[in-house]
Amino acid sequence: MKYDLKLYRGYANGNQLVVFGHVFESWAPDKYRSDRKGIRHAFSIIHMFRIKPLKNIAITLKFKNQEVTTKTLDDGYFRFDIPFFEPLESGWHTYCVSYEVNTVGIIQQGEILKPFESKLGIISDIDDTFLISHSNNFLKKLYVMLLKNIEKRKIFDDVVKHYKHLSSAGQENETGSNSFFYVSSSEWNLYGFINDFVEIHELPKAVVKLKKIKTGISDFLFTGRGNHDHKFEKIKDIISFYPNLQYILLGDDSQQDAFIYERICKIFPKNIKAVYLRQTGRKRKVNIHKTLENIKSLKVETCYFKHSEKAIAHSIKIGIT
Repeated sequence: MKYDLKLYRGYANGNQLVVFGHVFESWAPDKYRSDRKGIRHAFSIIHMFRIKPLKNIAITLKFKNQEVTTKTLDDGYFRFDIPFFEPLESGWHTYCVSYEVNTVGIIQQGEILKPFESKLGIISDIDDTFLISHSNNFLKKLYVMLLKNIEKRKIFDDVVKHYKHLSSAGQENETGSNSFFYVSSSEWNLYGFINDFVEIHELPKAVVKLKKIKTGISDFLFTGRGNHDHKFEKIKDIISFYPNLQYILLGDDSQQDAFIYERICKIFPKNIKAVYLRQTGRKRKVNIHKTLENIKSLKVETCYFKHSEKAIAHSIKIGIT
């Protein structure tokens, strides 16, 4: 029997540390390569959802002078949310997680972000915000996911340019950058694919927050669909964790981003600097336009754009440089 440990990027502030991941029996989501072609790629994607999480497994975190043990939840998920007061330089740091099951021991390293000194944090959706996914067309989305490997999946023009602009805005030190968080309704099963896609296209390195993992092939058919409230909760947690930052929120008009961001703006009226929404269809949506007008009434800058060059110009215009 094989066991797999999947770690995700954690994050820290001046007094708290968060690390999270999953433990699986047999197949982990990234067990199959997502760059295979044709039918082999389709099987790779489907196999990402053929997993068996391990519950109640003891997990130990080691970071600096900290060593803490917890146990996995029923879906194999674990999270360390612990006090942390040791001095920590800005940037990415390595942590270690280990566990043992049936005399088999596994140990892996992950990364923790301590943000650089900055005034901005960037929270972005993934599907149809920078990764072309056709979320509003179920059959087309399924076709692209199954038959287009990572090398053939497309990114919107100039989106990398815009994100790099946001990453460096206000940074006097060339080694510094504003912190990015990618929050999506895609499931944790697709973390490996998303991370590889980000690296291939040289998008800013980010902490990634996804939806609860799915454990069956039937679940695959509904990937990215259903309730989106988890995005609201995850964004709320990020802003509460770093309350001294102002945030740029980026999304699209294919699902619920506009309405989620409106709620966020109402709860954090001093923390949101701008909301960007990509137009995914031929025409602007009236309800999206109305929602953005309401967000604007809260003294939050908004931009409803089809092409990223418009978003870049808007960022420069409002002083995000």
